[in-house]
Amino acid sequence: MDKEHFLISLMDSKYIGDDGAVIGEWIYSADAFFEDSHFKRDWLSPYQIGRKAMLVNISDAVAMNAKAKYALVTISLPKNLSSDYITELVNGLKDTACEYGCEIIGGDTIGSDKLHISITIISKSSNPLTRKGLKNKDILAYTGYLGESAKDLNMLLEGKKIDKNSKFIEPVLRSEFISKAREYLRAGMDISDGLFCDTNKLLDINNMGLEKMTDIDKATGLSGEEYEMLIAFDEKHLNILQTIAKECETTITPFARVSSKNSFRYPCKSHHFTEE
Repeated sequence: MDKEHFLISLMDSKYIGDDGAVIGEWIYSADAFFEDSHFKRDWLSPYQIGRKAMLVNISDAVAMNAKAKYALVTISLPKNLSSDYITELVNGLKDTACEYGCEIIGGDTIGSDKLHISITIISKSSNPLTRKGLKNKDILAYTGYLGESAKDLNMLLEGKKIDKNSKFIEPVLRSEFISKAREYLRAGMDISDGLFCDTNKLLDINNMGLEKMTDIDKATGLSGEEYEMLIAFDEKHLNILQTIAKECETTITPFARVSSKNSFRYPCKSHHFTEE
């Protein structure tokens, strides 16, 4: 049983299903960044931990063509953390929020044996990009390149070092691309659980299948925490979207067409609490 999917199904809210909950022009989203689940303290500096925690949360706003306005931050602090460590951690959070025009307005702190960070982002959009709205023969594509995050995670687990600019440490958010491309996009979401799993989510919410345009290897399709964008659009917009992507120093890679004639799903195992 996929416990994450089961838990979400129990919430029974019309607002659940996208990267954030759209209520009027406001969008509310939340993500956790937990020690020994998402990172180990010896992998990242405290500044990098704070920065990545904020980036993966702002990614939800970016994915919905929204501007992050406010953040609520809850942190569990181990007793052995020094004041210098905490200062650097908070600077990572604050600097990154400021970079995206977001203000930290509150939250909570508790004592714990591990460093856990949970952030709620309140963002705003007059034209949010959601996961619904796929049409038959729409093209599915992803931005940038995929696979580095999982590769570098495996290196860290083996005790090896990775480049400080690795996307595992420094996710790249495609805010400029999504803002400029929004009028040409049918649907979209960020890729946090891997291209295969997130494509399945997009198909599920629209009751659609797909026809492959190209084969994708497992290293690419199963790499989680990429925070690139999965997008859907009418084929007639491919050229203009490629032009916009180039202007924004990224690429888009078409890999499938949406189909109303099948229920195709990629082989995918949830990253969270799956039992056989």
